[in-house]
Amino acid sequence: MFKDKLIKHREAMSNFIWRLLQLVSKQGVTLLIFLLSARMLPPYEFGTYNYALAIIFFLIMFGDFGISTATSKYIAEYNVTNKDKLRLVLFNSTLMILSLTLIIAIFTLLFGRAYLGGIYPYVFYLFPLIFLAPMTSLYDGIYRGVKNFKKLAIISLSTSIISLSFIYLFIKNYGLVGALVSQNLFYLILLLSLAVGYRKFSFKLDKDIIKEIGSYSFVIGMAGIGYYLFTRINVIILGHFGYITELGYYELINKVFALLLLPFTILSQVISPSITGLYSKNRNKEVVVKYKEYLIFSFVVGFVIAIFTFFTFPFILKNFLSQYYNNVTLTIMNLLLIILVTQCMSSIASFGFSTSTGHAKLNMYFLLFFGIVNIPLSILFLKLWGFMGIIYSTLIVKFLADVSFIISYYVIIKKSIVI
Repeated sequence: MFKDKLIKHREAMSNFIWRLLQLVSKQGVTLLIFLLSARMLPPYEFGTYNYALAIIFFLIMFGDFGISTATSKYIAEYNVTNKDKLRLVLFNSTLMILSLTLIIAIFTLLFGRAYLGGIYPYVFYLFPLIFLAPMTSLYDGIYRGVKNFKKLAIISLSTSIISLSFIYLFIKNYGLVGALVSQNLFYLILLLSLAVGYRKFSFKLDKDIIKEIGSYSFVIGMAGIGYYLFTRINVIILGHFGYITELGYYELINKVFALLLLPFTILSQVISPSITGLYSKNRNKEVVVKYKEYLIFSFVVGFVIAIFTFFTFPFILKNFLSQYYNNVTLTIMNLLLIILVTQCMSSIASFGFSTSTGHAKLNMYFLLFFGIVNIPLSILFLKLWGFMGIIYSTLIVKFLADVSFIISYYVIIKKSIVI
């Protein structure tokens, strides 16, 4: 029985390993920049670094607006139903991203200084990311859609190794500015490498593809706004109210959580093309079975990771980032570990299943609703309890959102089974 299941999931396991290598190498570079910044910059400058990144990724969200995720979904679908369209996807998706990023760039240049104030010069250093980040995500989505995880991993690993040669020197010699510029160089090298590695495209405008991907990306993009309000807006709120140093503490915990959730993010991306294929063939009963299996798996593994982190995080923090080893950081981590398990499960449910079966609107509704709720709740709690109020609001909002989403999607996909 075990052997049969192992054979059945061999492809997913292989793709998972390659995707893990790819994301570890890519995220490893951004994490290295983050850790070097945390270690080498004063706490206030470290907070400024994270504040500027939060703003630029807010702009990037509008530059991509779900196009890369939608592209991955349609690449997987065309790979099963219409291979002739595969060569047309990259060019038409790039046109959409180019149009959006141009609008965002002009808008930021015209109004950025007035609205962003003192943080604007640091955001300006990150300006190239408005185009570079969405394009690397687009290529990532295409590679994933055709299940070319191995090649994607090799390209990312090679790019990461090259980038290691300049990151430390940039931060050491140029401090905060060096940390910001390092992000641009890394994404530029990665984009060029991904472009060289994928040449199956045609320079032909196809309005049907733009309409298909564009309409679905709009839904995902709206969900992305909700997700930002749900997860990242608290960084901007902290910066706005002057909690720059505390912002660094908050982002440190967020990075740890991102690492802990990485295996589940990878798993969801690996299984996504297969789930799309099953749903496209009306094999919905199999989708439901897999959904329950992966939820149980993510619950068990997530619980084990939470317990492991509870005991090991203080030791790691004390020995590697001792300036952040205090009761505030440890309290934040211990509180947020409560929702780690539900975050693991919702990652699988949303990215692995809901988006893959064309139910991205469900993601959008939940993320927008809870994202909007998060803003006034975070501000209220911040005024009542100071910096820790943000942690309390995060705990409440994410737990309610995760549990309600997991149940709602199960009800919807269960009803879709044709007896």
